[in-house]
Amino acid sequence: MNIWMKRSKGITLDEFNKLDFDMILMSPPCQPFTRIGLQKDVLDPRTKSFLYILDILPRLSKTPKYILLENVKGFETSVVRDKLIQTLDSCRYIYQEFLLSPTLLGYPNSRLRYFLLAKLQPDAFCFQTSYQIIERFPDHDVTDSRFTDDSNFDQIVSTGDNKGEHKNSGYCAGTDKSEANMTRLYKLETPEHLKKKQFQNNNLSIQMIQEFLEEELKDPSSYFIPPKTLLRYALVLDIVGPSCRRSVCFTKGYGHYVEGTGSVLKTAPDVELSEVFQSFQTLSDNEKLSQLSKLKLRYFTPREIANLHGFPPEFRFPQNISLRQSYRLLGNSLNINVVAKLIGLMVQ
Repeated sequence: MNIWMKRSKGITLDEFNKLDFDMILMSPPCQPFTRIGLQKDVLDPRTKSFLYILDILPRLSKTPKYILLENVKGFETSVVRDKLIQTLDSCRYIYQEFLLSPTLLGYPNSRLRYFLLAKLQPDAFCFQTSYQIIERFPDHDVTDSRFTDDSNFDQIVSTGDNKGEHKNSGYCAGTDKSEANMTRLYKLETPEHLKKKQFQNNNLSIQMIQEFLEEELKDPSSYFIPPKTLLRYALVLDIVGPSCRRSVCFTKGYGHYVEGTGSVLKTAPDVELSEVFQSFQTLSDNEKLSQLSKLKLRYFTPREIANLHGFPPEFRFPQNISLRQSYRLLGNSLNINVVAKLIGLMVQ
């Protein structure tokens, strides 16, 4: 029996021993480790449920054969992570740590996450383990073109845990002729950020965003970005187009908060960013709005974000779930194909 344990505080050792399970899937609260938080690590009370699991794991009458754990980037340097490794060693698990993004599987969405696979000895993994954290799937040749993506791109631009990292995000290179040569910067970004975005957008192993968009929206106007929001956040929006091969991590605040919560979509095909943002700072508010309206910027729909997370076409939210709730749920989700691939590697 597979068990997903987010917070398991309160369940006793006897209750655990009554359960018959071979696999534990864990996603401990991430707030103690995120880079925009206080980073209190083991001192954060939200770690207690996970530490409790680590405490009783060696005392179980039947130790689960498999463990898969997920968390944000930053967990790998925590005291809690060190306690996890100590527990796995004491229980005679072999393990492998990863930092992985869906871009490795061709999804145009950066969502860098920490993963750990553990397997009870004497069984072994189908791949050679390493004490180092690896940033690719071990069953692929590292020379495969899809793994030539600069992993630092995810760490710098799109972890979803640090709003400051999104602050310098801009439009993808290659779709705006004036930006393709990277000689001009029209938004709050650095040449290094623009270079990394161009690098990923030129990675042909990653699909274009247009492959994940809804063909027809029932009410497109409900997703367009309000004028007040455009005026305030225009220079920090991460703007992508349908032909882009990149987008930044969507968080649970998407659609409610703007800065650092995910990319927005430019739906005007024939308007270049240079036309809108050149000398932008010198314009009046009315002139700025007039310029920005040309881009026809909108939020990604929940269905589109679900597509970028690898959810199947038949996936649907219940009708009583609001738009904001949908965004929050998706922001706390993972790319399911990344997780499925890891489970496949673990049980082989």
